[in-house]
Amino acid sequence: MPDNLPSQENIAFFNGQLLPERDVGISIRDRGFIYGDAVFDATRTFNGQTFKLREHVERLYNSLRYLRIDPGIDPAKMERWSLEVVNHNYPLLPPGQDMWVMQRISRGVESSEPGAESRPTVLIESHAIPFARRASLYRDGIRVVTPSVPRIPPRFVSPRAKTHNYLNLIMGELEVHETDPDAWAVLLDESGNLTEGKGSNIFLVKDGTVATPQGRFVLEGITRSAVLDLASGLSLPVAEEDLDLFDAYTADEAFLTSTSLCICPISSINGARIGDGKVPGPVTNQLMAAFSDMAGMDYVNQYLSHLPS
Repeated sequence: MPDNLPSQENIAFFNGQLLPERDVGISIRDRGFIYGDAVFDATRTFNGQTFKLREHVERLYNSLRYLRIDPGIDPAKMERWSLEVVNHNYPLLPPGQDMWVMQRISRGVESSEPGAESRPTVLIESHAIPFARRASLYRDGIRVVTPSVPRIPPRFVSPRAKTHNYLNLIMGELEVHETDPDAWAVLLDESGNLTEGKGSNIFLVKDGTVATPQGRFVLEGITRSAVLDLASGLSLPVAEEDLDLFDAYTADEAFLTSTSLCICPISSINGARIGDGKVPGPVTNQLMAAFSDMAGMDYVNQYLSHLPS
């Protein structure tokens, strides 16, 4: 860690060096800004320790290969610089907080010069998870709404790459928020099957089976994979299959997974109450407890501790 970095300011890794966040500047001609021609990934910390950083970096490099971007830095160094950012920035958070750490790589600055080569822009940054804004979701459950905007089919652009182009998911979210600002959008595909939300995967529980949409139709979340493993370890049947709104409305339980949410119960889908309406349901609660054990802390209590007193 360079000695000249400010001890009381957040830092970021930017194009080969650690800098104060305020000194990071992205060019107005960067292809990530102009076209969304970039990839990213994000993990979170639990008590300041990164969770499954290696798996997130592996997925990042799969996304880079899909977009044919060479970041000019190997995965081991990406991990090391990510940890440098976390180790500096985490002590600056208020007590009881944790954070995302994100790696963002674009194809670089577009040049009008003939034959000019563009170098990738590489950024690693961190920021606090909004626990207070989301705390009530663990008490009341998430209201999910499926918008009319369909998910882009994987034959056009694979959802398995985590790119900066989230416009399809954002348009769905904007439509949902017109009627319910606090609801979470989960998009359907052209056949009416559930896919995913902006940064979240959906699970349904029916007769003890834990089911989620097929991997080729969604971004295969690292938390999604962890939950499938946890369910199998708890001897719960698991399935990756097409799930439509009939499956959703008749499910016993439902929940969303994401890097920051971990596992969060769903109370309703399109206004239809899930199961008996009590959250979390028994299977979801079992998985939430198992996830907390794996993370090394009670993440649900961390969220709930931010509820207004």
